[in-house]
Amino acid sequence: MKLWKGRFTKQASSSSDEFNASINFDQRLYKEDIAGSIAHAEMLGKKNILTPEEADKIISALLGIQEDIESGKVRFTVEQEDIHMNIESLLTQRIGDTGKKLHTARSRNDQVAVDFRMYVKKEISETEKNLDSLLRVLRDTASDNVQTVMPGYTHLQRAQPVTLGYHLLAYYQMFSRDRSRFEDCLRRADALPLGSGALAGTTYDTDRQFLADQLGFASVTANAMDSVSDRDFALEFLSCSSICMMHLSRFCEELVLWSSKEFSFVEIDDAYATGSSIMPQKKNPDMAELIRGKTGRVYGDLMTLLTVMKGLPLAYNKDMQEDKEPVFDAGDTLNDSLSIFTEMLSTITFRKENMAKAAKYGYMNATDAADYLVSRGLPFRECHEIIGSLVLRCIEKGCAIEDMTIGELKEFSPLFEDDIYEKISVTACINSKRSQGSTSFASVREQLNDLE
Repeated sequence: MKLWKGRFTKQASSSSDEFNASINFDQRLYKEDIAGSIAHAEMLGKKNILTPEEADKIISALLGIQEDIESGKVRFTVEQEDIHMNIESLLTQRIGDTGKKLHTARSRNDQVAVDFRMYVKKEISETEKNLDSLLRVLRDTASDNVQTVMPGYTHLQRAQPVTLGYHLLAYYQMFSRDRSRFEDCLRRADALPLGSGALAGTTYDTDRQFLADQLGFASVTANAMDSVSDRDFALEFLSCSSICMMHLSRFCEELVLWSSKEFSFVEIDDAYATGSSIMPQKKNPDMAELIRGKTGRVYGDLMTLLTVMKGLPLAYNKDMQEDKEPVFDAGDTLNDSLSIFTEMLSTITFRKENMAKAAKYGYMNATDAADYLVSRGLPFRECHEIIGSLVLRCIEKGCAIEDMTIGELKEFSPLFEDDIYEKISVTACINSKRSQGSTSFASVREQLNDLE
């Protein structure tokens, strides 16, 4: 029987029940719903809106319902629409009319709002733990590779020599910003909407601060109408999740490239790769590719909720029932991706010899050769042109800049001296960088120390 049946002369059709129901997905909010209801019952008892005996009876029954749900003894029904009405119906079946008193001074609008906020808060905490694990692996791996030389790229072309530790610390900064964004998201989600009623508050003398304290919220929301219609906290979570997935996807793209024969910079552990059904020699970086693919899925979750919310008048509208599935999906996808990526990264073998060999070729010391001439008084633009012509000659000869004799170098500028060879060695190019945050060995160690 519908809990709102009094106004209606007909029962809902079975097709309406199916279409209207959200129990198939919002049943995962059962813990949050029961916790919110227990706090609400405690508050009603504290304020003498319920008798202490009634409050205790409700709380005891709710705890029993949770135990039965977790032991698989409860079957939810679409006739009761959602997790809130399913639990209230179970409560009334067990303790009779006392169960009907639980909904005093609240609406499903503020009930679902508090459940959803509690769920998002929990999901953020899980995400932060996974990000912390990834950051530790990045920091430790970077620390082990302060002097591991590799090419740095722009436009996917070899640009300047860097170190693997430096490269990994770039990702550390990305994921560190993600961690900060989720913390900021949590701060705004951490306000209690329960007690707002349907949209205008309640006539009962309630204690919302007590509810906030019981449910672990830092504050209470300031406006009842905003409280029940706000889904900014969910949108922020989806936005943060999308940005974090984008960072994972970029890293995965590099691992896919680096694991190819053309690069051979890394060997992905067999536990995180798959084979081919037809080509026996294949070892595919499927975990990295899947994370890269799932990024688009999380983007879609964000766009779904933005589109749901874009035209809604105040206050609550049934459209907002569509808010949960994208958040559930994005949270599951992000945390699964973070977990598997961290495991994969911690077991990767870096082919340091191949990285060093790639850093030696590709004229990545050209900028340092130009800086050499700048140090001897030539304007940089003139030096740029000279070194560009020098590189062209090297390409024609099939040699590196450092393979040219001093006589050949002087054909391009009389300012070249024998010390040029020392200045443009790979290690010298790396350690010549003096600016804060650069790739030099000393700078990378300093960046690692700052992380501590």
